[in-house]
Amino acid sequence: MKRMLPWLTTMLLGITLIVVAAFLLLPQLTGGESSKAAAEERPAPKLSADEIVEVTSEITEIRTNLADSDYVVKVNFAFQLNNGKAKESFEKIKEISIKPIVIQTFADTKPEQLKTAKGREEFTDRLTALINKTLPEGRLTSIKFTDFMLAPLL
Repeated sequence: MKRMLPWLTTMLLGITLIVVAAFLLLPQLTGGESSKAAAEERPAPKLSADEIVEVTSEITEIRTNLADSDYVVKVNFAFQLNNGKAKESFEKIKEISIKPIVIQTFADTKPEQLKTAKGREEFTDRLTALINKTLPEGRLTSIKFTDFMLAPLL
């Protein structure tokens, strides 16, 4: 019996470790989301019209070339932020930080990418990620084109 005790202890410890590892890794292996990821993907609560206006900022009349210098784009954007404080800081830096990011992003974009709704959505997703990196506080929740014109140079 004394010879089997270390073996039994080692086997029970090994089985316990396997069960604990399976318990911790099973949600990740089956595609389960962590609570943080689930919270980020949870849709924001519906805002009233007044609340939307309070957290939305606009940049108008951006005219620039695209990656293909034979095309020019003229756009207006509405930027919706997550709170009023974020909007205030956005307003302070929009001409010196945000507008250059928008222009640089257009400079890396081909006209074909902006001709479809899916392409424009991918563009705004990329732009949102870039702008969120520069915001001092709060975060940008969505970007909408309020005016869009893509034209070839003659």
